[in-house]
Amino acid sequence: MEIGQRIKTIRLKKGYSQNMLADLAGVSQTHLRRVELVEEDVTVGHLELFCEALGISLKQFFETDDEADELYNAISGLSPKQRILLIEFLKTI
Repeated sequence: MEIGQRIKTIRLKKGYSQNMLADLAGVSQTHLRRVELVEEDVTVGHLELFCEALGISLKQFFETDDEADELYNAISGLSPKQRILLIEFLKTI
């Protein structure tokens, strides 16, 4: 997973908007958006700021749970109605 995509995944898991994370990290929302879209590289310094704002270490940033990420990405692509149906289904098993 690209660094920008990883930032976005963690940001969404934490419930942060782009504006909120950019403000907490002290960078522009435009820069964060471009990093997440992999249109712009992120410096180690900015990555440290993002991690600090997300409440994680650099080590935690690079640790991945591929299955959890895959599941999260699949669920985030569902419509609200599909999410409700999935939750109802999961309660039955």
